[in-house]
Amino acid sequence: MNKVLVTGSKGQVGSELNGLASEYPYDFFFTERDSLDITNEQSIKDFIEIHNIDIIINCAAYTAVDIAESQKDLADAINHKAVKSLAQISKEKNIKLIHISTDYVFNGQNYRPYIETDATDPNSVYGSTKLDGEKALQEINPKNSIIIRTSWVYSSFGSNFVKTMLRLGNERDELGVIYDQVGSPTYARDLAKTILEIVPKLQNQNVEVYHYSNEGVLSWYDFAKEIMKMAKKECNINPIETKDHPTPASRPHYSLLNKSKIKQEFNIKIPFWKDSLDACLKVLGERK
Repeated sequence: MNKVLVTGSKGQVGSELNGLASEYPYDFFFTERDSLDITNEQSIKDFIEIHNIDIIINCAAYTAVDIAESQKDLADAINHKAVKSLAQISKEKNIKLIHISTDYVFNGQNYRPYIETDATDPNSVYGSTKLDGEKALQEINPKNSIIIRTSWVYSSFGSNFVKTMLRLGNERDELGVIYDQVGSPTYARDLAKTILEIVPKLQNQNVEVYHYSNEGVLSWYDFAKEIMKMAKKECNINPIETKDHPTPASRPHYSLLNKSKIKQEFNIKIPFWKDSLDACLKVLGERK
């Protein structure tokens, strides 16, 4: 039985992988910072050798987008240097590495859904460190390894937009939500299922990049409106512009990802965003 190391197991995708583990024929090792420090290369090597790891799913990331602007070294250690270490060890040990990246590697100024080969141009520390991690992985080039870029991740675990909207929907009569940032949300459980389905199919000599999010296109405003509608929250959502809600880190205005490559190569079907939101709200007990 293949032994799978999942880093960042308490994050959204890591938590969903944990919840799905019993349905797949793998021996999983779920780790977090306390049990495995991925910024320490020797610690990674020791863990992999002790447990004879065959596959690594790297869900660990520094995702505090705004705080990263003032904590560049820490963000770089996790999003870039740790990925470099994982890649080097994967190449040495012939381990499959699945690394999760982000739409923030783009500048968000596109006019059509981003394909994997589009030029990258991050406009935040978070995006820059994630791109550096991608580049390190591609340069080291362990075989049977991939990068999956995703966007607007949410789940029943951790902190995310859906859970924030549900909480604020209980606390306030109205909210202002940005309408001029467009993309597609990703239900972390859908992404986790896809990862587990494609792992045994990976047979690539060079690192491949794939895009994944749920189907459809919407703004944060549209997303918030649908959350309130499905959960029957009496909270009015007002559209606001990005300039009316300044943040330390710049957000992409356009984050739509083209998923054709991953769908065609692995013959997968991706759920529509409303269907996935409905599923998540049911898990949270918020579908009214």
